[in-house]
Amino acid sequence: MDRDFLLIARMRLGDDGAIEEFVGKYYPMILRYCRLHTANRCDAEDLTQETFEKFFRSLGQYQHRGKAANYLYTIAGNACRDFCKKPKEVPLEGLSREMGTEPEADDAHLAVALALDALPPELREAAVLFYIQGLKQREIADLLHISLPLVKYRLGKAKAQLQQILSEEGT
Repeated sequence: MDRDFLLIARMRLGDDGAIEEFVGKYYPMILRYCRLHTANRCDAEDLTQETFEKFFRSLGQYQHRGKAANYLYTIAGNACRDFCKKPKEVPLEGLSREMGTEPEADDAHLAVALALDALPPELREAAVLFYIQGLKQREIADLLHISLPLVKYRLGKAKAQLQQILSEEGT
């Protein structure tokens, strides 16, 4: 039995320690994922909270089939897509400070964030999951409910487009 299965069983029994352990395990990676889809840390934190809230509300119906992280990514992805559909102003000033970077890294982080944002949604999703979140291609295929060759194709296209975008900005 894997660790997540046992945590989920304990959470269903109302074990607060299991809930804390589960949130502690997955909160940083879901926050990082949401942060890549939003303009500021506050929105990312709200989306992360929403993700865990939805997970815990559906805990009774949840069927553990491997990794709870995949289910959390699915919930977070839906929350981020819904959030991004809402019209809003995006203040770019202070973005890098929120990301916790050094001043010399600000331009690079901003360039990468803008380049990712310029990708078509299906390419951006695969690129974020692979390059930023560190998921394996098979995990991405399972998470996005697409074939492994399609994941490889999207990652190849995303890499080529990112290189082109970033090289154009560098000149």
